[in-house]
Amino acid sequence: MDDWNALRLVLALQREGSLTAVAKRLGIDHSTAFRRLNALEANIGVRLFERLPGGAYRPTTAGERMAAAAERMEDEALALDRDITGRDHRLAGLLRVTSSETLAYRALTRHIAVFRQAHPGIVVELVIDNRVLSLSRREADIALRPIRPKEGDLWGRKLADVAWALYGAPSYFEAHGGPIAGPGELGRHAIIGWEEATAGIEAADWLGRAAPPEAFVYRTNSLVNQLVAAKSGIGLALLPCYLGDDERGLVHALPEPLSDLSGELWIVTHDDIKGAARVRAFFDLVGEGLARERELFEGRRMMEGYAVRRT
Repeated sequence: MDDWNALRLVLALQREGSLTAVAKRLGIDHSTAFRRLNALEANIGVRLFERLPGGAYRPTTAGERMAAAAERMEDEALALDRDITGRDHRLAGLLRVTSSETLAYRALTRHIAVFRQAHPGIVVELVIDNRVLSLSRREADIALRPIRPKEGDLWGRKLADVAWALYGAPSYFEAHGGPIAGPGELGRHAIIGWEEATAGIEAADWLGRAAPPEAFVYRTNSLVNQLVAAKSGIGLALLPCYLGDDERGLVHALPEPLSDLSGELWIVTHDDIKGAARVRAFFDLVGEGLARERELFEGRRMMEGYAVRRT
């Protein structure tokens, strides 16, 4: 039990439930993970996991106890790592940032370019992921999130409110009429939406309530692809104003953002590493740069593209 790699394997398998996922997480191949698990169980003489049909693994009581001990060890190691990182005063090294696809596409990357010019010694790794990655487990150092953080060990600030609006291509409105008087008219239009299985996304839930099922003609889990579909004239798309307002080939279906649908943009890090020089520099340069674009995020520029102005 003095091999940390063995404990990491048990913890990863308890979390993931399959050796394929474990191998990917630990950066090893499936056969190596399989051999290590069998060797560990043979060495201690205890079965740690039950093998289930379909390649799934379920921890035994012994496996759960070992995983819990491994998690405590991991927590201590991560706390030490965060403490050391938080005391790093160098404007150098790796900075792992996570954001949504839409924010990276429209606004974040150009601010990172400015940051890189100011701090060439810092390597930025941008993780495009709509999931909420764990800052405690160092899955990222900094996160740009669309919701207020709930974890008590995080530190950050709100950069802007995020407004949402309905968009379509000028060619779509020429063929189908527009602008529309209100969301109540969505039933007579072609609607671009999320996959039917999508749950927990406020904008998707709003659109599902506002438009009848038969109005949806195209579905995708990518907001950037929804934007492309709207530009192609497939139908109307519900997009955050910072994504749609600066996009040529799109105009608004309504004269102002939706009053009953709004979000927030936060920049957050773990409290333990907020003192690191590269983290502070990112907050100062990129965070402030995004905050200065509140007008775009909050939809205060959208009248410029209102569909009534089409010719």
